[in-house]
Amino acid sequence: QVQLVESGGGLVQAGGSLRLSCAASGRSFSLYTMGWFRQAPGKEREFVAGIRWNGGSTYKSDSVKGRFTISRDNAKNTVYLQMNSLKPEDTAVYYCAAKMGIVGTVTDDYDYWGQGTQVTVSS
Repeated sequence: QVQLVESGGGLVQAGGSLRLSCAASGRSFSLYTMGWFRQAPGKEREFVAGIRWNGGSTYKSDSVKGRFTISRDNAKNTVYLQMNSLKPEDTAVYYCAAKMGIVGTVTDDYDYWGQGTQVTVSS
């Protein structure tokens, strides 16, 4: 069992930056693959980035490549999403999620979810 709590969201102007954190509690965090998803109003929840247990593989959807970076600190049981050059279309609730095995890009791949943190980018 893993419990996930996101933080770091807020209101930022276009072009600004935010760093989201996802703190995990429970057993064996370092063994889990972690993912970030986001959901804008009226839209499906979409994959943003994922990182394997050792940090060796990361995946970012095309919409955020070059702007967002996922990383993790297993000693702190935390995964991060650094978001730069933010755009109004990045406005969404951002969720972290955990699973075993390879990075998944759909919500059904993941077993554990946080409550989400709101990111709002003004133009």
